[in-house]
Amino acid sequence: MFESCRDRQLCRSIWMSSAIAAGRGRASAAPGIGWVRETLKALDALELTNAVYRQIDIGNVCGLIRRNEGFISMKSTGPQKLSIQAGKATSVSALLTRPAQARACFVFAHGAGAGMTHPFMETVASGLCERGIASLRYQFPYMEKGSKRPDPPAIAQATVRAAVAEAGQCCPGLSLIAGGKSFGGRMTSQAQAAAAMEGVRGLAFLGFPLHPAGKPSSDRAKHLADVHVPMLFLQGTRDSLAEVALLEPAVERLGPSATLHLVDGADHSFHVPARSGRNDRDVLSEILDTFAAWIDVLVGS
Repeated sequence: MFESCRDRQLCRSIWMSSAIAAGRGRASAAPGIGWVRETLKALDALELTNAVYRQIDIGNVCGLIRRNEGFISMKSTGPQKLSIQAGKATSVSALLTRPAQARACFVFAHGAGAGMTHPFMETVASGLCERGIASLRYQFPYMEKGSKRPDPPAIAQATVRAAVAEAGQCCPGLSLIAGGKSFGGRMTSQAQAAAAMEGVRGLAFLGFPLHPAGKPSSDRAKHLADVHVPMLFLQGTRDSLAEVALLEPAVERLGPSATLHLVDGADHSFHVPARSGRNDRDVLSEILDTFAAWIDVLVGS
């Protein structure tokens, strides 16, 4: 299996050696060499560990690459840095992570307290990429400026719309799913409720903030009745910003287009106690697998 690292020269050396070995000095004559050349574009940021390298028969490197083709096809060459115009005088940073064979793109807004490069955001983006789903992470203006005070809803919603439009341009032909973590998800749903965003097939929330901590209420769910695309709620049962006793009936009232997946023992950050017998990695795998399966049903319908 190929493993992530930065020694690009090793892959190029293997390419040249395999071309010479297979084509006896005539690279163009080697069987499958054109395919290998294209594949190694995706491998440009990868290397082989010494242990794997020692096992390689240079003359059969094409076969080794083909055996790993499924892995390579899901790899991204790394997040692409973008700038999104979110207003006449406002632009925000964004990161596009796209696997070679993406089937959808998640327009992924961050939570109130941490930006798009927070480990949770990066882990979700990477996990979706491994499952064949692209993601566009982006900053809200306040986070871009280094402020701790979230933007007013009008500004946040305008940023969501700008990000969705950017995703549509960057990923033409892909189904768009919009949403995000906590605050970002709520701003996305408010934007969609106010006016449907072009190309958005569904909304996904990673910890929908139904109410402030310690102040249980369902008021923040009222606007969801004006959202007319399928919605997925990924929620921990210990989430202090969404008591299950309030969230379940709120989702039920939205009808069959709304799906609630409860993660047993997880809090608002999807952490679980050690006594649960699971760890955060297990929880994220559950979340990502559930999300990917929901997308498959959505884009296949």
